[in-house]
Amino acid sequence: MRKPRFPWLGEDDGFAFPPVSGASPDGVLCVGGNLSPGMLLSAYRQGIFPWFNDDEPIVWWSPDPRFVLEPAELHVSGTMRKLIKKRRFRLSLDRAFGEVIRACSASPRRGQRGTWITSDMIDAYERMHALGYAHSVEAWLDGALVGGLYGLSLGSAFFGESMFSREPDASKAAFIPFVWALAEAGCTLVDSQVYTDHVASLGGKSVRRDEYLAMLERALASPTIKGDWATAFPSFPSSRPWLELCEGGVSEVSST
Repeated sequence: MRKPRFPWLGEDDGFAFPPVSGASPDGVLCVGGNLSPGMLLSAYRQGIFPWFNDDEPIVWWSPDPRFVLEPAELHVSGTMRKLIKKRRFRLSLDRAFGEVIRACSASPRRGQRGTWITSDMIDAYERMHALGYAHSVEAWLDGALVGGLYGLSLGSAFFGESMFSREPDASKAAFIPFVWALAEAGCTLVDSQVYTDHVASLGGKSVRRDEYLAMLERALASPTIKGDWATAFPSFPSSRPWLELCEGGVSEVSST
């Protein structure tokens, strides 16, 4: 008797979510599912992301409006320019993903109880990092990790998940050169998902969901830069804006 043949689902295989037009006024689209790579990639490609507390089922969101930053519109204040020019922090990519996501999870958030970066979320995004989709940016001071951020990359879009600082402005000092580097690599969209004062101060803006989905569709038409971004961006944080600001100096990428 011949054994039946069944399709073998890979980690990248897609899942269909409900139409985002059916999301509630506060952005909740659906509940349940899992945090497998295939489901996460499908969600982000459809303009959806998970956000839930430890005592809740997985909640999937597609808010309207959406908060985004277009790299060409990045605003850098005089104060931040002076800080970056001093090169107080050493910056790196994908050198401490696990430390960064756990530091983000442990950082207190004003107006929030607990953390939405649960142990399940950490496991899921560490797996995405191993697959080459999730990335971290680190800021170091005297050999210690003092700031950073992490997120997901698809096409020419970067989906920022969270950031933290243990020193004043450490996360901004990492984020700004990161956006400069992304822009030079062809990034067209940094998705901040929901409003934050932090990203707003850097040029973030609210856009209608349909406008966001059009921006996302264009971004997904570009190839994804997968793998270790320390290898993909070997001269980081060097970029034209960074070099112009720092008068030709190139900071080493930390191997801490």
